[in-house]
Amino acid sequence: MAKLSEMNTLRNQIFAVFTLTMIVILTFAGIYIYGQVSVLLRSSAEKHIQQTAVQANGRLDALLDQIDSLTTQLATNDYVQKLLLKEADGRRAEFNERQSLLQIASTYMAYSSGIRSLELYTTDYRRLFPLDETRLSARVTPDMIEQTDRAKGRLVWLGLDRAQPDTVLAMRRIRLIDRGYAAGGYLAVHLSRDYFEMSEPLAGDAEGGGEYMLLADGRGDPITSDLAADDAREVLAQEGATVSVGGEALLTVRQRSQATGWTLVLLTPVRASTEGISVLRTAILLSIGISAVAFLLLTLLLSTLITRPILKLMRTMRGARLGGLKQNLSPSPPIASLEIRELNNTYNQMVTHMNELIQVVYEKEITQSRTELKALQAQINPHFLFNTLEAFYWSLEDKGEEELAGIVVAMSGLFRYVIGSTGGNDEWVTVRDELEHAQRYLQIMKMRLIDRLSWRIAADDKLMQVPIPKLIIQPLVENAILHGVESRIGPGSVTIQVVSQQPGIATIAVIDDGLGMDEETLAKLMRKIEGENALPSSKKGAGVAMSNVERRLKLYYPDIAGRGSRLHIESKTGVGTIVRFDITIPPGGVELL
Repeated sequence: MAKLSEMNTLRNQIFAVFTLTMIVILTFAGIYIYGQVSVLLRSSAEKHIQQTAVQANGRLDALLDQIDSLTTQLATNDYVQKLLLKEADGRRAEFNERQSLLQIASTYMAYSSGIRSLELYTTDYRRLFPLDETRLSARVTPDMIEQTDRAKGRLVWLGLDRAQPDTVLAMRRIRLIDRGYAAGGYLAVHLSRDYFEMSEPLAGDAEGGGEYMLLADGRGDPITSDLAADDAREVLAQEGATVSVGGEALLTVRQRSQATGWTLVLLTPVRASTEGISVLRTAILLSIGISAVAFLLLTLLLSTLITRPILKLMRTMRGARLGGLKQNLSPSPPIASLEIRELNNTYNQMVTHMNELIQVVYEKEITQSRTELKALQAQINPHFLFNTLEAFYWSLEDKGEEELAGIVVAMSGLFRYVIGSTGGNDEWVTVRDELEHAQRYLQIMKMRLIDRLSWRIAADDKLMQVPIPKLIIQPLVENAILHGVESRIGPGSVTIQVVSQQPGIATIAVIDDGLGMDEETLAKLMRKIEGENALPSSKKGAGVAMSNVERRLKLYYPDIAGRGSRLHIESKTGVGTIVRFDITIPPGGVELL
């Protein structure tokens, strides 16, 4: 642990943080670029296959349209129409009439090299051509016949002929034009499977490129395929954009023909589409390596430039413990940052200032020692003042001046309260002590104002032992007399209330029936009281004593000071003023803090 603690320097921290940041950034950047380029390459390969599939599908549609056109011409041939019309009327075609169909069929078969044979059947499934008695129901299934009937004269591609696996079967129903396009028979076409092979290279595939093509009928039987039969069936059995054949992953694009229901599948090896990814991976790893080495060297240089001036400053500060405060006179390197130079200059200024302060403090301590010696010589013992007031009291008592004697007693109590302490803590007293002190002050003011002043103290007995800051009520009472009672013509009154209107909170109010204040004067007073920059002042004037009380309340009761000024003032012109504040009642009792 000690070794690790020695290595935990600012230079090593900068080096470690920068290195870790660099590794994280380069790693995420490499992963992101690799992923994006991989997706781009794969997308390009898929687009290429898609384009190839569209071209192949176009060629297939051209082949299908050729067969559809030839069979349409054959079905509407005049001789074929007359022969089937005769059969529809219940008259059987003669042998020589059927034999004439050979020439017609040969003529149409010559237009396409893919047609193996043509077959013509009546509506009752009898064969008219070729010249044998095989029935249509023996050649195809009822479902195929029903599918052909539903097509209503359109060519239906039935797929591989199970009886002749090397041929593809297509059928259409022949409609009699002279009978309102009524059903007249069936035309079956057998095409060679080689007819559907794409022998010419497709665009973008001049060299083959490792691509495969597969054409399957609606039943999923391969019609033509560049793959082996088993591999072709394996591809058709799988779904998704990627299939596996013989352990090799292939990208697939499937095109379904709307006319035939057949599926054209083009396949490209995944490795062929991602050949550039391995090169990209090598380039990214190499770039990350070179960037890491360069970044480490730059980080090492930067951390050295930052920490070298700081180390010099540390050595200077350590030397201050042995030989006093000295300035760091080592020059900063020219390439040092502004912050480092400012730190060095600030330290030198601080050292100069502290040396000056040390000298000033030393001189002040000497002066203070002399002053304290003189103050001790001239100090008056407070007990002398109390003894003097006591002598005044007994002298006035002997002379029968009971009223003056009471005032002297009140003054003595007032001075003892202000100078003395209660229970060893001169900051906190009870509500009872504070009210008694206010009452003594009111007695003294009664002597000056005579009948112009009356007062009343209304306090809940349960709240008399609640702790309260010392000398917090008397300034408000003094303010009520000076600015309330004295400002009015005739007698006035001051009322002190101590009540608890909510749990845990005691409210103290000082009420006078003086002249009161208008809203503008009250607003100015509140701004003066609540001013955070206001300093304690000894000047006489409205708001000075109240500002002092406000600040003391905020210091002593920070838990409720957040709600604003602790002094709440209500005043109406000609009615009077009410000043109230809240104090907390300790939950565990009423002992002094």
